[in-house]
Amino acid sequence: MAKYDVQFKVKLVKEYLSGNSGYRLIADTYRVDISQLRYWVASYQHHGVSGLEDKRATYSAEFKQQVLQHIEREGLSDRQAAALYDIRSIGTIGKWRRAYNTSEPGALRPPHKGEIQMQMPKKHLPKAPAPDETRTQQELLDELAYLRAENAYLKKLGALIEAKQAAALQKKRK
Repeated sequence: MAKYDVQFKVKLVKEYLSGNSGYRLIADTYRVDISQLRYWVASYQHHGVSGLEDKRATYSAEFKQQVLQHIEREGLSDRQAAALYDIRSIGTIGKWRRAYNTSEPGALRPPHKGEIQMQMPKKHLPKAPAPDETRTQQELLDELAYLRAENAYLKKLGALIEAKQAAALQKKRK
């Protein structure tokens, strides 16, 4: 997502609030997402210029639960709740909801310092093959079948790429 400075956001919000232009016209003119513009306007209306500034925050479990309950009780959209509670990333509320719906105790609590929030999946690196002399005949045959399939796949991929390039070249000539 592109980063926009506060002055740019304020300019677009004030242009909308002047009543001379609608969301669609402003969004198209300045090449911003219309939903982003709507969020900026709502955030500005609730919090002023500070609602448009960059913000990094850690929220307590109680706050998260309060936001989710307010959404449920009032039938708010995530966008409306984010603007109302000055939460800069709308997707954050969806993450909270998914965590809350797991019904695990402490699902909404913020992680402790140093605690890893998200772990990268461990890559399954292939084991270094044993020397051919120590491998069974079946292991060697399995590897041979795998390598033949890989070779066939790469040949087919190459043929498809060549066909696509040839078709593009023919199209250019016409």
